[in-house]
Amino acid sequence: MQSQAGRRQRRRRVALTQRTAVLTAAAALAGCSFASSLNPFSSGPSPSAAACPATTILSPLAHTAVFAPGREGTPIGVAFYGILDEASIRCDAAGGALHVALDVIVIGERGPAAGGGTAANFDYFVAVTGPGEALISKRTLPVTVAIPADKKRAGVTDHLDETIPLAGLRPAQLTIDLGFQQGPEVVNFYRHFRGG
Repeated sequence: MQSQAGRRQRRRRVALTQRTAVLTAAAALAGCSFASSLNPFSSGPSPSAAACPATTILSPLAHTAVFAPGREGTPIGVAFYGILDEASIRCDAAGGALHVALDVIVIGERGPAAGGGTAANFDYFVAVTGPGEALISKRTLPVTVAIPADKKRAGVTDHLDETIPLAGLRPAQLTIDLGFQQGPEVVNFYRHFRGG
């Protein structure tokens, strides 16, 4: 017959094994992109919740500049700088399509030529690519960042809902890329003045 100390030790081993299993499962779920709703202590995700495609802010297009009217594309001609700071994504699958809710944090910063301007207007794109980097869709979106007169920078969270037809593909085979839409003057500016 087991002693009381032996039974206690066995119960501790079982409890430790159960805790290890829960932590291992939580660590595996943490690998899913932006899966903050997958808390092991919650009731779990909805039945239609799906894995999301990899989402990337393209490094060379994460920054942009808007030049003041009539000013050259040099540092002293910049009215506003833009930064794509962060993107979070939630996905649901239904009817052979992936419904994506995307939140993008866009920061505007006042430049030397801003004058009294307080509204920084930018255009950024959201592109969905498939196997072999084939372009499936691309949308260009305008966003305005209001910068208070007494501040140098401010940010907004821009929300986008998108439906992506899967056409037999898995979400893991897709990529969502984001970046600022840039004209030749901005590309030239970053090549010569910002180390781009």
